[in-house]
Amino acid sequence: FGKSLFLDTLRNIFEGNKELFKGLAIEDKWDWNVSYPVITISFAEGKITSAKDLEDKFEEIFLLNQKKLDVTCQYKASDRRCFSELIRKANEKYNQNVVILVDEYDKPILDNITKPEIAESIRDGLVNFYSVIKGSDEFIKFAFLTGVSKFTRTSLFSGLNNLVDISLDEDYGDICGYTQNDVETTFKPYLDGVDMSELKSWYNGYNFLGSDMYNPFDILLFISKKHKYQNYWFETGTPTFLIELIKKNNYFLPALTNLKVDEKLLSSFDINNLDFEVILYQSGYLTIDKVETSIFGSPEYLLKIPNKEVKRSLSDIIIIDLYKDKNVIPNKTAIYKSLLENDMDKFKSSLHSMFAAIPYNNYTKNDLASFEGFYASIIFIYLQSLGFHIIGEDVTNKGRIDLTIKMDNTIYIIEFKVDTKENALKQIKEKKYYEKYLNDNKNIYLIGIGFNTDDKNISEFEWEKFQR
Repeated sequence: FGKSLFLDTLRNIFEGNKELFKGLAIEDKWDWNVSYPVITISFAEGKITSAKDLEDKFEEIFLLNQKKLDVTCQYKASDRRCFSELIRKANEKYNQNVVILVDEYDKPILDNITKPEIAESIRDGLVNFYSVIKGSDEFIKFAFLTGVSKFTRTSLFSGLNNLVDISLDEDYGDICGYTQNDVETTFKPYLDGVDMSELKSWYNGYNFLGSDMYNPFDILLFISKKHKYQNYWFETGTPTFLIELIKKNNYFLPALTNLKVDEKLLSSFDINNLDFEVILYQSGYLTIDKVETSIFGSPEYLLKIPNKEVKRSLSDIIIIDLYKDKNVIPNKTAIYKSLLENDMDKFKSSLHSMFAAIPYNNYTKNDLASFEGFYASIIFIYLQSLGFHIIGEDVTNKGRIDLTIKMDNTIYIIEFKVDTKENALKQIKEKKYYEKYLNDNKNIYLIGIGFNTDDKNISEFEWEKFQR
C-alpha cells in the first residue's frame, strides 16, 4: 500500500512542482529550479492475460509518454526500441537526464501466476523492456520500481544489476504507510471520539523493519466513512492467485499463525519455484513480527498476520471460495457462542453442519478428503474469521498441538485425526499438551476430533475439561 502515491510524489518532486510541497520537510532541501523529464510506466490498471495484451499495454504507455514529453519516436510505441529512443530524445530535448518510475512492475506476471506458460511468455516480454533501463544508464538520473514480489534478476532483470533493493532496509522501513505518530497528530482532528486501540487492532501492524505502520488507504476511508470499521483495503482486490496456490499446494493454514523464515524472505523467486510464505509476506497478508538471530548468525524472521482486517478478510474469502454459494455458508454465530459458553455439544453440531454444507464437487477433483490439514484448515479459518486468538501447530516440549484457542477465561486444545484408529483425545492426554498452559489460570478443555473421508465429516468428537 502507498506505493503508487509514493511514485506520484517522486514524479512531482522531479518535475519541480514546488507549490505542492509548501510547508513540508522537503521544501528547503531540494533545488526546485531544476526539473527533469519523467517517464511513467504503470501496470496497475487492468489485467494482462497474454503476450499480445502486454504489447498493447506498452503501446498505450509509450504513446502517453510521448505526448506528455512532446517527443515523437520513429519506432512503433509497442517496440522496446521506442522506449530506448524516448529516453534519449527526452534527454536531448530537456538537456537533463531522465527519471523512470515503474509502478506494479510484476503485476502482469502475478495476474497469471497459476498459468506458468502464459506467465513465462509475459515475463520474457517484460525482460525485453526492462533491459532498456540498463542499456540507457548514461541518460538516466534516477529509476524506481515498485511491485509486490521480488523475482530473480536472472529471470526478470537480466543484466539490470545496478538495482538496489530497499524492501527490508531499516532506513526505508517507514517510507510507506502512516506511523502511530502520524495518526495521533496529523489525523487527530479527524479521529475525535475514536477508540485508538481498536483502530490500531484493525489497521496497524505492518512492519518492514521500521515502525509498525497503518495502511493509509484504510485510515483515509475510515475517516471518510465516519469511523465505520470495514475491510477497505482488502476489498480493493481479491487475491485470486493466493487462493489458487492454497488449494494447489494443500497448504496447512494454521501454520500462518506460527511462521519462521530465514533469508528466503529476502530471496527472489521464479514462476516455477514459488514459496507460499514469502508470497504471503510480499503481498501484505503476512508481516514481520520480530527478527531473531539463528545459531549460524543469520537473521530469522517471525511472521504474523498484521491485523483484524487481514485476518477476517482472508478467512472470509477462503470460506466463500470453499462453499461457492454465500447462501449456504453455515451460521458463524452458533460456533462463536458455543465456545464462549463452553458448550461442547453445540460446538460439535456446529462443526458437523459446517462440513456437511461443503459442496461435494470440492472433493472430487483432488485428494482434499484424505488430507488431514484440510479439515484442520477449515476449522482454523472459520475460528479466525470470528476473531479468536488461535495458534496453529502450537509447540510444546512433547510435540505440537494442532490448534490452540486462547480466550479470556478458557483455553481449548484441539487435536485432529483422519481415517485412523488413533485416538486424538488420548494423544493430548498422553503427551500432556495442557501443561504448557497450567500457569495461565484458565479453564482448559481438551478436544479430540476424528474425520471420516467416506462421509467427509466428523466421525469422532471427544472432550474433557482438564481437572487440576
